[in-house]
Amino acid sequence: HFKLIIAKRTDDRSGMENIIGSKSGIRLRLACSELMAKQGHEEPAGQAKITPAYNLPAKYVIHTVGPIVDGKLNEVHKELLRSCYRSCLACAEENHLTSIAFCCISTGVFRFPHEEAAKIAVEEVKKWFLETGSQMKVIFDVFSNEDYAIYQRLLNA
Repeated sequence: HFKLIIAKRTDDRSGMENIIGSKSGIRLRLACSELMAKQGHEEPAGQAKITPAYNLPAKYVIHTVGPIVDGKLNEVHKELLRSCYRSCLACAEENHLTSIAFCCISTGVFRFPHEEAAKIAVEEVKKWFLETGSQMKVIFDVFSNEDYAIYQRLLNA
């Protein structure tokens, strides 16, 4: 048994990193810089890290780097996006979080097709629940009416 909720956002589409960074305050950007400096390289696509949320109305932010679709969508892009969802869910579970909100990872400036991204998101979350028995609440936080309709259709199928 799992809960899936859709919340429609009205913020601009300048990228979730920029939106979160501007709303959370400078301490989040500093925490991310420290994480990157400590590991000695940029975060690869498909992985996840957690930081405090600082000024956001949440306790934590789970950061993931989605695949950039430059040209035709391929299986590598799809697997990296699947990995983003699995890594975030695992990170949330490891940190004993009871809920997680996902934006439409990679569908903005990274150009992942919306329909395919939503299918992957829903499939990976459902698969996670079946494999783990987790009771975590998952929120899909969408920007557009198009995304809202896609998720409504996929979640009610």
